[in-house]
Amino acid sequence: MAFLFRPRLIDALAGYDRTRLIADLGAGLTVAVVALPLAMAFAIASGLKPEAGIFTTIIAGFLVALLGGSRVQIGGPAGAFIVIVYGIVQQYGVANLIIATALSGVLLFAMGVLRLGTLVRFIPVAVITGFTNGIAVLIALSQIKDFLGLRIASMPADFFGMLAALWEHAHTLNGWALGIALACLAIIVVWQHAMPSLGARAPFSGKLNTVPGAIVALVSATIAVAWFQLPVETIGSRFGGIPAALPAFALPDFSWESARFVLMPAITLALLGAIESLLCARVADGMIQDRHDPNQELMAQGIANFVVPFFGGMPATGTIARTVTNVKSGATSPVAGMVHALVLLVVILVAAPLASSIPLACLAAILLHVAWNMGEWRAFAHLRHLTVPYRVTLLSVFFLTVVFDLTVAVQVGILAACVTFIWRMAKLTRAEPLAPPELLDLAGQVHAWRLVGPLFFGSTAALESIQDALPQRALVLDLSGVIYMDTTGADALLALLHTCEKRRIPVFAHGLAGQAADMAQRKSLLDQPGVQWLPDRASAIAAARAACQ
Repeated sequence: MAFLFRPRLIDALAGYDRTRLIADLGAGLTVAVVALPLAMAFAIASGLKPEAGIFTTIIAGFLVALLGGSRVQIGGPAGAFIVIVYGIVQQYGVANLIIATALSGVLLFAMGVLRLGTLVRFIPVAVITGFTNGIAVLIALSQIKDFLGLRIASMPADFFGMLAALWEHAHTLNGWALGIALACLAIIVVWQHAMPSLGARAPFSGKLNTVPGAIVALVSATIAVAWFQLPVETIGSRFGGIPAALPAFALPDFSWESARFVLMPAITLALLGAIESLLCARVADGMIQDRHDPNQELMAQGIANFVVPFFGGMPATGTIARTVTNVKSGATSPVAGMVHALVLLVVILVAAPLASSIPLACLAAILLHVAWNMGEWRAFAHLRHLTVPYRVTLLSVFFLTVVFDLTVAVQVGILAACVTFIWRMAKLTRAEPLAPPELLDLAGQVHAWRLVGPLFFGSTAALESIQDALPQRALVLDLSGVIYMDTTGADALLALLHTCEKRRIPVFAHGLAGQAADMAQRKSLLDQPGVQWLPDRASAIAAARAACQ
């Protein structure tokens, strides 16, 4: 397994010309406009300052584009991380979030080096859908505070704690904040659905289509709050604004006593980051008819997540909304992703003071819309058409994500999926009794069986059924249908052969091939006394009949 580090940028720049550069510049500028409000909203919802999201978008977005395995992937903070990051910040503080994020970067890079990028595809759809919908619910729930303008000093990280806090402070509702939030949500929804339908009928419709509804809502709400001096909480009133400076390098206050508790959150961040980024890259592949390098993408994500926390950032991954925007805006290479990061860097250096008047209610409305689009709600409606194990897995992961913890939810979901898979594979293995005409006159004295399916630790009951009904004089085993055999399956077959030897019942077997034959060779099944291995079923039946004469 050779180590290969080759960013997609190297191949994408082959034949690069002025036309492609102009297309990438336009796409990068458009994505930057989309990314700005989301970056601030994700950071605030995670319990961090808004600049943490912007710094992450700049640094991680640039590194993922520069070093990644996709031509059009856009990296940055994502809604899926909000719940985990908020929990880490509340329990262990920002210093340990830095450690957890950096550690997740190391794990992601190691996954790429070990060529594990393709293994992420084996995580069941039920698990992914369950925790995606669960995260969407938690994101929406966490935004009700700012959506209603409630005066809550600190929101709890757990589900029941959030419900209790919202209920206890419901009397602090701010009508102005609620009005702004509803107006912004209406603008986003109407802009998303109305503008594409205008097509070429409205003047400047083509240009307006490129402006996201979130930006329209953000600018409108900010102007309204600043002009009318509305009594709502803003970025300036809560965080003191956004610094108009480059992110500075800083090391956390490291403590083994607290850092050891962030190992599991770091693993969760790494797994979730890998899933999100590779799923996003696959979506992009379908749009541009390309194929990304999953291992290179994981290594790039790992480098980005290792670097960004030391500059005041938060966990990053591939982002579907911004990547799709990038593709639809005409991006042709990773240059577009690098441009989007540089544009945001210019924005923070030039226009940071303007962000002070952005109302938090508007950002809450944006995140509620993100949460709605993030969830795959139709999956619940289609559950009645799916199998019981699929339903149980999806609903269990969803419930555990919302009520308990994402880490526990993913672990339980994968465990449930594994158990379901083992059960289904075991069902495929069966022992079929045969009744060849050549042995009709020896009924009860010679039995013939055919094993079909994988012979592994979950399917040994098929061999036990043969062992419970052994014949008097000879046993014929047709193993041509055994497609796989593990050590436990080989041991179970060995136990059957030993039982036959003790009862002096000769065994005539045939049909082992491929991996099953290799396992039989390693377990010395082919050298057992009392067993004859023959080339086909007819030879085995003839030998069994001869042994009875």
